[in-house]
Amino acid sequence: MNRKKFIQTSLGMAGAGMVSPSLFASGPEITGKNIMNRTEIKKSLKFGMVQEDISIEEKFRMLKDLGFDGVEMDSPNELNNRDIITARDRTGLEIPGVVNSVHWKSPLSDPDEQVRRACFDSMITALDDCKEYGGTTVLLVPGVVNADVSYEDAYLRSQQEIRKLIPHAEETGVKIAIENVWNNFLISRREAARYLDEINSPVVGWYFDVGNIVRYGWPEHWIRTLNRRILKLDVKEYSREKQRNEGISKGFDVELMEGDCNWPVVNKSLEEIGYNGWASAEVPGGNRKRIEQISMLMDKIFKS
Repeated sequence: MNRKKFIQTSLGMAGAGMVSPSLFASGPEITGKNIMNRTEIKKSLKFGMVQEDISIEEKFRMLKDLGFDGVEMDSPNELNNRDIITARDRTGLEIPGVVNSVHWKSPLSDPDEQVRRACFDSMITALDDCKEYGGTTVLLVPGVVNADVSYEDAYLRSQQEIRKLIPHAEETGVKIAIENVWNNFLISRREAARYLDEINSPVVGWYFDVGNIVRYGWPEHWIRTLNRRILKLDVKEYSREKQRNEGISKGFDVELMEGDCNWPVVNKSLEEIGYNGWASAEVPGGNRKRIEQISMLMDKIFKS
């Protein structure tokens, strides 16, 4: 899609007040009439949340003992892949995916080709690492809109770069999972669906962050619209009251199950779309006691 076409399409959609049904080709938007499906969640968290001064293998073993099924790594990273894989094999803790560690500093939407190249190269490394770890997704923030990068430029550049990554994703068997973050980009659930449908690849999907949406929407609405495009979940909380009284970023300063994520409704929407898979905590971590608390709270969330 060129710049002119992007503008025409966007204006047309705004004027009509609707999105073409073809944009939901990978799954219809769910309604309350759909058949419910049992949701089975595998529990994970981010490796950087574990703040005990112990070896990689000891961290993996601790997570396994505390009830986690897996842990997500950053990539590229400065760790030894052999140590990571040995820890995985010895403890039985899975590595369901990795998080790209370069996408904020060097986004695919940047006007500088060298900056975009840095992110592209990091994605190649992340896809390779994820394959070696036995994972299935690389979490990617697709772009950032700011004073120097317009919305349409972020849209077109990021899609173009992601399309270039598809052959390597297909080769590795690892999917690219776009995450919703506070990047002033893809802040409408229907546009998020459209963005993926335009890329139109089975190796590109969505990494849905439940807490990130609460600032400007309702997670259950996003889940029903994104439907089978959702590959994995990030779990965190957000408080609209803290947002109003203390500032936008302070909304995250609330414990799991004490914010405005309506977890029973979220769980119901996940059942409606037939989601079965990974949910990864992305909250302040700490020592063994804190990690155990997170594990217990996640259990409560998905039983609510």
